[in-house]
Amino acid sequence: MTESALATKCVVIGAGQAGLSAAYYLQRLGLEAGEEFVLLDRGPATGGAWQHRWASLRLGSAHRVNDLPGMDELGISFGTADRDTPAREVVMDYYRRYEEHYDLKVVRPATVTRVTDTGGPLLVRISTEGGDLELLGSTVVNATGTWGAPFVPWYPGLRDFAGRHVHTADYAAASDFADQDVIVVGGGTSAIGFIIELENVARSIAWSTRRETQFIDGPSLNLEDAVAAVAMQDEAARAGRALPSIVSGTGVPRTRRIQAALDRGVLSSRGVIQRIEPDGVRWEDDSFSPASAIVWATGFRPELRHLAPLRLREREGGVTVASHHSERDPRIFFAGYGPSASTIGAARAGRNIARQVVAVLSRMGR
Repeated sequence: MTESALATKCVVIGAGQAGLSAAYYLQRLGLEAGEEFVLLDRGPATGGAWQHRWASLRLGSAHRVNDLPGMDELGISFGTADRDTPAREVVMDYYRRYEEHYDLKVVRPATVTRVTDTGGPLLVRISTEGGDLELLGSTVVNATGTWGAPFVPWYPGLRDFAGRHVHTADYAAASDFADQDVIVVGGGTSAIGFIIELENVARSIAWSTRRETQFIDGPSLNLEDAVAAVAMQDEAARAGRALPSIVSGTGVPRTRRIQAALDRGVLSSRGVIQRIEPDGVRWEDDSFSPASAIVWATGFRPELRHLAPLRLREREGGVTVASHHSERDPRIFFAGYGPSASTIGAARAGRNIARQVVAVLSRMGR
């Protein structure tokens, strides 16, 4: 960034699906990338959170990536992408080509550490390899997602466990758990994928879920379930509550791989953990499973720590967001939050956010 770029009309934080979608529409509405809006990304490479996912993960019905707006102009689509190449490599490649094609001038690696209100524009503090920067923005689009805020629920004895705690964000390969006793916690597609991968690698696997996982017929989500999940997210965001998980509203599709695992009896939950002991877990029926590692496929929380100085959080635990902007500060927009928190709704939200940003700038005389 040059000195002239240290004040801009809009700062977009995050260049994953949500951030790229918002940037595309900002550009379509006449804002110049790198000058009138600046797109920041803390990742070392393209791909958003996908660049950090484990190597064995492949694209498919259980792990879908929606196309970015305007991607058809490049002649590429995730719907026809290679299913044999690691998903992270496909997404990184497609996003790189997308950024270059539309010349979005993404600044990376650039970590936003703090956003404060100056009484005029918003002051965005940024940490880069070349040092710290300060960028003034009339508006901010927060598209940081959740990958940087892994969630591990509390259980009695959690800190006494002598083995390894491994969250989804840290999972690299099944081979890391060879001949080990493993507990997998979580009821979503990641937990199920880990169990299937570990089946012939780990010495033993025990699966813990708080509630029974709902397996839905068909290899992909139906429209009714998707709409219901988005509605649940929207309701929570409007009320300022902590956001529910997407899978709690959609269930898990019975892909051929998952159905085969169900038929083998691999996907049988032991239920809720009563407590964690140094060498394993105690179940509600007081039975015991030894463990040298616990894999926490328990999801993530929205990454909003850098917005703390703006005091946007409600007592209910979330941020009140209606029509993609903060109710407490209409200059702050949220892409990839609430109804746009997954591939179900992130891409389509970009157009609405960009229009609202331009409307706010117009009212400001910008």
